[in-house]
This record gives sequence, C-alpha cells and structure tokens, in this order.
Amino acid sequence: MVRKPGDVERSLTKKGFQRKEGDHSYFYYFTKAGKKTSVFTKTSHGCKELDDSLLGMMAGQCKLSRLNFDLLIECPLDRDTYERKLVDGGAIEAQTPSK
Repeated sequence: MVRKPGDVERSLTKKGFQRKEGDHSYFYYFTKAGKKTSVFTKTSHGCKELDDSLLGMMAGQCKLSRLNFDLLIECPLDRDTYERKLVDGGAIEAQTPSK
C-alpha cells in the first residue's frame, strides 16, 4: 500500500506528534502530559509517496507493528490507546497530566 506523505503527517500531528523541520520533516511524540519522548519518525522533503518499505520503517520508529501503524494513520487507533501501547511496551514512562 502506498500513502501520501501529507496524509500520514496530518494524522501523526493529530495523534500527539509535533513537527520539526530540518534536513527531513521530523515528528516527535509528546505525551498527553506534554513531555517530549524519544519516539519519533521522519519524512523526506519532496517525497511524493510513502511505499511499504518506508511505512514499515516509520512503524518501527513509532514502536508499532505495521498493522498498528496503519490503524494509527487511519484513526481507529486513538491517541490514548497509542500512548498506552508505548507505556506497555516500555518505550515511554507513564505520565501524569501537567498543570
């Protein structure tokens, strides 16, 4: 399956990732409590489509299986569930909301 980078990027930002521009477009995951994590992925500037290979790499960077990454992008996997998966998998620590 091929996806448009803009579609993937918009979905990531809706799920708690924040974009930072550099030599690529980097997307860092921030917890619901507002803490930046080590979970990130990136897309290349000027890329017209993301093929299965690139989507697989992005899934790994996001600490998800390819199937769960597709669900994250398509929206059945919501932010709360994603963050729980990161905590359960040991990728991030459980957070309490900042005040």
